[in-house]
Parts: sequence; C-alpha cells; structure tokens
Amino acid sequence: MREGYYIIDSHCHIYPEKIADKAVAGTDRFYDTVAACKGTPADLVVQDQHSGIDHSIVQSVATTPKQVRSINEFIARSVKESNGRLTGLGTMHPDSDDLRADVEHLVELGLIGIKLHPDIQQFKIDDYRCLKIYELCEEFNLPILMHTGDKRYDYSNPNRLVPILKIYTKLTLIGAHFGGWSIWEEASKALCDIPNLYVDCSSTMPFGLPLGKTEELIRRYGAERVLFGTDYPMWSPEKELQNFFSLNLTEEERSLILSENAKKLFKLDL
Repeated sequence: MREGYYIIDSHCHIYPEKIADKAVAGTDRFYDTVAACKGTPADLVVQDQHSGIDHSIVQSVATTPKQVRSINEFIARSVKESNGRLTGLGTMHPDSDDLRADVEHLVELGLIGIKLHPDIQQFKIDDYRCLKIYELCEEFNLPILMHTGDKRYDYSNPNRLVPILKIYTKLTLIGAHFGGWSIWEEASKALCDIPNLYVDCSSTMPFGLPLGKTEELIRRYGAERVLFGTDYPMWSPEKELQNFFSLNLTEEERSLILSENAKKLFKLDL
C-alpha cells in the first residue's frame, strides 16, 4: 500500500536463481540497458515490500519450445512459494508440437494468462503459426500480455497487431509499453479504439517518454484500459512508482491503473 492505494505490478519478469544473472544480461544487451534489480522471485518480493507494491504478476519467455513446460513450472512454483504476493502467467512458443497440451498444462498449474514477446521469440504477431495460440486463449479465456512495438524490427508493431485483434474479438490482449515500445504515438493512434485491447505503462518513462505525453496516452486509451507495470528487473519498482505518482492524474484514474483494472482483467480476488 502506498499513498492509500492498493498496488499491483502487472509486468514483472523472474528467473531461477542459477540463471538469473545470464537472463538479465541478455535483456540488457537486447535493449542496451543496465538492469536495476536481480530478477529473482526473492528479490522481487523485497523490492515490492520496500516500494509499497502489494502484488505482482510474474512471467518469463520461452525462446525455444522445449523451455515452455519448465518455465511454466518454475513460475507456478514461485507463485506457490510467495505467500500470496505473486500471480503467474505462462509462456508459449508457436513452434510447439502440441499447443493445446501446453495450454492445458499451464492452466492445471494455476497460471492465469499468457506472456508472449514476438521480438525476442522472433515471430510476427500475425504469423500463421500463432493463430492457434489466439484460438486457444479465446477458448480458455486466457488474456495475453504481449510485448508490442519496436522501431528496430517489424515483429510486433501495430500493422501486425490490429488485424489479429479484429479477427479474435473474444481475445483480451494487453499491449505492453502503451501498445508500442519506442513508437508510442503511432501505436496509440492505431490501437486506441480497439475494445479488446488493454495496455500497460511499463518501460515508457524510463526510455524518455515525457510525463505530459504519458498523461496524454493514458487519456487516449482511457484510464480504464491501462495497467501499471514496472518491467522488473529492468527498472527499480521504487523509481517507477515515483514516476507514476508524478503524473497529473485523478484519484479515480490512479486507482484504476494501479489495481482495479488488473483485478478485473485477471479475475484476481485480493
């Protein structure tokens, strides 16, 4: 609890202790950053307690199909060991031999959605291999948190996302980083009127998105469709909350973004 608000961080990456350093370094190379935190479940809990974050949605990304089950089991185990502080999303990979079995397994584990990162996993959002994932997420009512946008590549930009959202109208998708990392303005104009899309605010202000533009994007999408996220371990949760509370938002907008939207979208009873 901070400033009277219950706070859910909807975008956190965690890794097993033995590979966390390597995994975090890989993300640093991809984005030319230096991570603020360690990337382990234990460190995340410490960071959350220090900053006043009450609950975190955790995930990781499979870069090969053979990683899917072990990652999902790690996320589920971390959730179980967190004393109620964490909720988990599963990973999938479009090259899996049995996507349905992967979904059934992660649901059995108690994971409540899917995380996909087209740029790191190297598939285009509208690639035919991914269509079965979207069908299954509709069938099992699993929201997808998807990395969206990158001016360097054309895997996850709005031109590929918009057709999918219009075809799979029962799919709920959270476009990370205001729907288009590094192309925030372009993405928001293309996506803001699509009703089955939410966005999160992670990895935006640390990459130079001004406070005034952040406020503009929140109101363009509507505060009822924005989730708070830190992209832990890239950034300090404490610093990200300082950035958020620097925004000129109403109490209602803050409440929606900090927890109410996530509770509704992920069906959290906290």
